[in-house]
Amino acid sequence: MDKERFDLGVAQRTAVLGEERVQGALMEANDFNKPFQEAMTEWCWGFGWGDDTFDKKTRSIMNLVMIAALNRMDEWELHLRGSVRTGVTRDEVRSLIHVVGIYCGVPAAVSCFRIANAVFKELDAE
Repeated sequence: MDKERFDLGVAQRTAVLGEERVQGALMEANDFNKPFQEAMTEWCWGFGWGDDTFDKKTRSIMNLVMIAALNRMDEWELHLRGSVRTGVTRDEVRSLIHVVGIYCGVPAAVSCFRIANAVFKELDAE
């Protein structure tokens, strides 16, 4: 493991998903899934998000569309919450869900809208 890239990954992951989520995932890792947590943090967050070609907001938008296309709605909800931290607006979320509906199918867009409504309602209540 590249310690420098891992540390960058932790910083990037924390900036998007929040300290509680990231530290919880890393602290809850056990012998079975710890190697995956470390590799994913280093690779996805250190290598992928650590490249400053795109800003965090743009990466969040790209991730939301790709994760929706893969129909990974648990991850979509997680990244939707993170996208709020990176500055993605509700209008932008609505627009990207429209794109998901066009290119990935209406059922995927319906799921995204359902999740977004619940997340935004929860955030409004805070």
